[in-house]
Amino acid sequence: MGLTRRKNMPVVMLLSIGYFTTIILATILLMLPFASREGHTSFIDAVLTATSATCVTGLIAFDTAAHWTLFGQIVIMLAIQIGGLGFMTIITLLFMVIKRNIGLYNRTVIMQSAGSYNISGTTKLIRRIILGTLAFEAIGAVLIYFSIKDTYTEKTWYYAIFHSISAFCNAGFDVFGAGSGFAPVSLTPFSHNYGLLFTLMGLIIIGGSGFIVWSDIIDSRFKWSRFQVHTKIVVVANSVLIAIPAILFFIFEFTKVGTNAAFADMPFWDKIVNALFMSVTPRTAGFNSVDLNSMTASGQLLTVFLMLIGGNSGSTAGGVKVTTIVIIFATLISSARGQENVVMFKRRINEKLIKQSLSLLIAYLIIILTATLIIGSYENYSLMEILFEVVSAIGTVGLSLGLTGTCAVATKIIIIILMYIGRLGALTLFDLLLKDTNDTIVEKPEGKVLVG
Repeated sequence: MGLTRRKNMPVVMLLSIGYFTTIILATILLMLPFASREGHTSFIDAVLTATSATCVTGLIAFDTAAHWTLFGQIVIMLAIQIGGLGFMTIITLLFMVIKRNIGLYNRTVIMQSAGSYNISGTTKLIRRIILGTLAFEAIGAVLIYFSIKDTYTEKTWYYAIFHSISAFCNAGFDVFGAGSGFAPVSLTPFSHNYGLLFTLMGLIIIGGSGFIVWSDIIDSRFKWSRFQVHTKIVVVANSVLIAIPAILFFIFEFTKVGTNAAFADMPFWDKIVNALFMSVTPRTAGFNSVDLNSMTASGQLLTVFLMLIGGNSGSTAGGVKVTTIVIIFATLISSARGQENVVMFKRRINEKLIKQSLSLLIAYLIIILTATLIIGSYENYSLMEILFEVVSAIGTVGLSLGLTGTCAVATKIIIIILMYIGRLGALTLFDLLLKDTNDTIVEKPEGKVLVG
């Protein structure tokens, strides 16, 4: 009976329950006296931290290194790894270890959670996800170790492993330690450490590109002509979304505007490297190498835009996803040119996919607007501070202007909900909003509506 009910359960509901269960377990562990240095953590702060880790976000109520003991930090790291790999990937790995058959239902769940569109080869895909993740995180840990070994003589390998996992899973948690106040310091002391910044950028980009992209690149033997359309879109869009924002950050933050400019006091090459880093991390890692509160209004707004876009489908990243934005942009161009079909890389984009992309973006914007209006009605923060935090939460980014550490309990609850929605994101919204209905069977009379 239980098995029948599970097989009748919607895929999204099963994934939602999986992540929810992980959050609850992490919350219980983080509330244990030996998980924190003070011996006590409030329920709401434990839930926020557990949700932030499981949903690979990075928003925190207090500094990770200062508040949590080694045990608490390891709980956070494991939650990040589970959240990054995906709940069903972990379950499937256990099935493979005990040599249990992976049924059709489980394969369907895995396919959707990994962003795949091919139910065959599920076991092969899971192996690649697991082995690829471990390989990239191991390489990243080694590179980080050599980047920080002169700065940290104790627990160097622990720092290297933690930040490699956090970067690859696009979580943005760090255990280097905080400065003063509630505004996260993150990687600001390392703004001149090119080795660390480039390693983290590489991990963020690879983790945020998506498991399906890796698999396609391997199967195509790195030959562009053999790449699927999805992979081509991801590669081109990622390149554009790194290069153009980096140039804009460099311009916006080069010299002071009033009292603000994040790069103003940096040497020239530091400005270039940090501009690159700040163009990568908002989609959707959450590390920052400069003080976000010192950025110009243009720099902060650009960061919000990048946080909304996020990474790629089937990856560790959040946001509305790169392919969603690309499809909408391509639709606008096709419409302006009077073209009937949207074509990319000599392939026509399905009309249903266009509708899904538009619906997803609109849904995200409605949620962001609603949350911003609610929080703004009682919190004493500027519009930019509230909007920044809301988009960071639903985009599972983790960048912050300091609101999460000092806000009211009600705001923390809203942030928790936003992070949870952001992690399930497209799956939840597609399943709830975009189901096929019988209305499509009978064609209705055309209605005339004026627009524009």
